[in-house]
Amino acid sequence: MTIDSTESALSATTSCGAPTAAVALFRSLGDPARLAILRRLAEGEARVTDLVSCVGLAQSTVSAHLACLRDCGLITSRPQGRATLHSLARPELLDLLASAEQLLAATGDAVDLCPTYGSNSIGPEESTR
Repeated sequence: MTIDSTESALSATTSCGAPTAAVALFRSLGDPARLAILRRLAEGEARVTDLVSCVGLAQSTVSAHLACLRDCGLITSRPQGRATLHSLARPELLDLLASAEQLLAATGDAVDLCPTYGSNSIGPEESTR
């Protein structure tokens, strides 16, 4: 992605200046199950049953996550016989995931220690209760 296309993609912003499309993208990537599904699809096409065994969730839950990813334009689906094969829609997603892994390696996984979003934190939803 070039700087011009990045600026264009980030031009629509919320009232605080956060890019709305970027917020939606990172929210779609922020769910552990959806991220696991995307990592599996990075290896190649998969059926729902393949993804169910990979992420360990119910078929209906995996299907709901696939619908979210498809609605966000991150995956595509095509019928094959009685099954449907799912795959990544854009190769740039692999670059994004690789960049995230490099960033995590460079920061020593400090994000995991973040008091708001880290693995031992109380999430924003829970902190308001």
